[in-house]
Amino acid sequence: MENRRTPLYDFHIAHGARMVPFAGWDMPVQYPAGIKAEHLACRSGAALFDVSHMAQIELAGDGADALLERLTPTDLGAIKDGQVRYSLFLNETGGVLDDLMIARFEGALHLVVNAGRAAHDISHLRAHLNGADTRMKVHDKRSLLALQGPGAATILSDLGLDLDGFVFMDIQRFMLAGVECVITRSGYTGEDGFEISMAASAAETIATLLAARDDVFICGLGARGTLRMEAGLPLWGHELDETINPVMAGLRFALSKRRREAGDFLGAKQILQDWDCGPERTLVGLLPTGGRPVRDGTELMMDGTPVGNVTSGGFAPSLDAPAAIGLVETRLAEPGTALIAATRGRETTVHVACLPFVPHRYARGS
Repeated sequence: MENRRTPLYDFHIAHGARMVPFAGWDMPVQYPAGIKAEHLACRSGAALFDVSHMAQIELAGDGADALLERLTPTDLGAIKDGQVRYSLFLNETGGVLDDLMIARFEGALHLVVNAGRAAHDISHLRAHLNGADTRMKVHDKRSLLALQGPGAATILSDLGLDLDGFVFMDIQRFMLAGVECVITRSGYTGEDGFEISMAASAAETIATLLAARDDVFICGLGARGTLRMEAGLPLWGHELDETINPVMAGLRFALSKRRREAGDFLGAKQILQDWDCGPERTLVGLLPTGGRPVRDGTELMMDGTPVGNVTSGGFAPSLDAPAAIGLVETRLAEPGTALIAATRGRETTVHVACLPFVPHRYARGS
């Protein structure tokens, strides 16, 4: 089966992107300037990403809130119109089926889910639809762009958007260059930024408008990966999977207070036990010595005994050094703890570090 293409495929080719298969899509991994330059441009200015491979789903009807409360640990009643929340699909043992964004907007719930889990998530939701009380629509005729970095807000303001009072995890409808867009102030880089949803037919118009500016750098999946790793943000299949629960992954904030107190969400027994007593394993940052990166899946050892594994690893441009994220036995999660990363007979000393490696700079407002 051929990979799918976003509406910006020709745009990427025209700008010299190197395309790679990713989650069933042909996506740009980098542009001629390279991953490091793209990464640093996002940290210092503004970066444009095509994230149209992610699925956009709408749930409407009287049963929509109840549906998502059956599948997530989120208090849907606490999400006001115009707000976005990070959430998790959980299984019965507390493992994570996927992470997602939930927005309440104009009388419906709007979800954004990962490309690699889109088919699973759509089937999962459909299997739990409660008859006529909930209507579900997959918006496969919409595109999604992310404008990220400390310069992103200035750029959108220059283009006529009134961002006064529009802060992190808000959602609103705007007109941008004559195109109706639904924009959230959110992202996957640790920087201030925006995710812009528009009709697929208008994606190239918006991308071209933004890319034409000298203060916008076009970026691919490679930089998106290094940015989210530095920010300590999880990726399903790495820091999250069906055996890793939110407490292990450092996502206590995603467990709403009302739902914790009621203990009425999937996997609550194991998750709340770990909340109270501590999990057996904990997600930590790792800093390798010697300048050699450690890669995903590398086993972590202490005194010859396996004590964890690397979940994501590579070069961190903001640190100008290798860095990684890993799951380790909680007793070893103290910053500074020395472990051995063993790969193909080669050993690298790594030291446990706090996450994130680079502080988040979200525009939370006053």
